[in-house]
Amino acid sequence: MADWNALRKMMVAEQLVPRGIADERVLAALARVPRHLFVPPAEQPRAYADMALPIAAGQTISQPYIVALMAQALALTGRERVLEIGTGSGYAAAILAECAAEVVTVERQPELIAAAARTLGELGYAAVRIIHSDGSTGWPALAPYDAISVPAGAPAVPQELLDQLAENGRLVIPVGPADEQRLIRITRRGREWERAELGAVRFVPLIGTAGWNDDPMV
Repeated sequence: MADWNALRKMMVAEQLVPRGIADERVLAALARVPRHLFVPPAEQPRAYADMALPIAAGQTISQPYIVALMAQALALTGRERVLEIGTGSGYAAAILAECAAEVVTVERQPELIAAAARTLGELGYAAVRIIHSDGSTGWPALAPYDAISVPAGAPAVPQELLDQLAENGRLVIPVGPADEQRLIRITRRGREWERAELGAVRFVPLIGTAGWNDDPMV
């Protein structure tokens, strides 16, 4: 049987640290969360490889480096309420839960919600709350959020998400066409928005009212 703990430590040492992931909370989270439990059994041998992997509903689990990069960009201290748009496998929500006080994650695919809820529950992530909704417009009922993570490519930054940021809150989101986006961090400073680019990325599209289309939620 695989030594999953050793593979996680190798992943951190060889994939994350050399590429600039230095946040100790993030590194500890990636070393602790069992990514192999968030992927289909057939994909488990590649769970700690530097790649995205397919999951149900035509979606993917992002490569570990991208999950770490987004979490690091949110600059979490352990006290924050975080909103995640697109639960997917639940892996990124688990990483965020290791770094923050509370995670609200929104998913539109019931199949993904069921699997993620089961895995997160079995692992004891009680601080993660999964909501079935169109995540492109966030979840205003629990706003404001200290940090918002969007692991799906958007045509533009949704104003609905900006409106749900707390003062000094950070939004990390990939923006651009389907073949390549730019990962952007936006920080709220009163009525102004501080913007920083974090590099080129490629994500599945953000679907929904404030995303690539306004089809009814499936």
